[in-house]
Amino acid sequence: MTATPAGTTDFTSDELMEVNAARALADATTCFVGIGLPSTAANLARATVNPGLVLIYESGTIGSKPTRLPLSIGDGELADTADAVVPVPEMFNYWLQGGRIDVGFLGAAQVDRYANINTTVVDRGPDKPEGRLPGAGGAPEIASNCGKVLMVLRHATRNFVERLDFVTTMGHGGGPGDRKKLGMPGAGPVAVITDLGVLRPDPATAELVLTELHPGVTVERVRAATGWELTVAGTVGTTEPPTPHELAALRALKAAGKPGKETR
Repeated sequence: MTATPAGTTDFTSDELMEVNAARALADATTCFVGIGLPSTAANLARATVNPGLVLIYESGTIGSKPTRLPLSIGDGELADTADAVVPVPEMFNYWLQGGRIDVGFLGAAQVDRYANINTTVVDRGPDKPEGRLPGAGGAPEIASNCGKVLMVLRHATRNFVERLDFVTTMGHGGGPGDRKKLGMPGAGPVAVITDLGVLRPDPATAELVLTELHPGVTVERVRAATGWELTVAGTVGTTEPPTPHELAALRALKAAGKPGKETR
């Protein structure tokens, strides 16, 4: 959804989501970046709140500084602007599984109340073939081994579901302790940023709780867009709207990738 939030005229709900996702990386050192919305947020963070952020992509690029939003993990811009390019086995075995990356940033087609992810297949209904999605990629390893995980996706009942059609990537499993039982060293998902607000896992139950709303959004609207009975924090904050600098940087990144635009 890209409509302008109620009561505002200067930015879209997508821009509000992307800016808040970028802000979540303000204190990060290294970020393993997923393509799509996570990549938009990570590159915006480098342009605004965290210029020293080291972006790492699954294709083996470390310290990429793209001048436009990459089209895929194989985009040559990532290797051309990287500090180093390593073999994919080294990326996973040494950097990721070795605990050397502090934040993983992921998207999703479906998310459940424990921040488990489906990016593999969706049920399209009776007498219809199942819908095939891009698949796991490196997401299961990212979610298992990064120090913590951030997620970003648009908020709707088809995305926030009671039960995943397929479990591609484990967030918090079925509740507290599941990650530890499986030997996962990372903390797992710590925030899910959407175009309506921010959800964070409850420390006691590991279930996602609405903790912040974007300007102009109501609790009722978020609940109506969630496929389970969403828990709401006792005190719900309101996110800050994007600054002119953040919007200019975001729009410049997007414009640089349009056909006919020079990126160098």
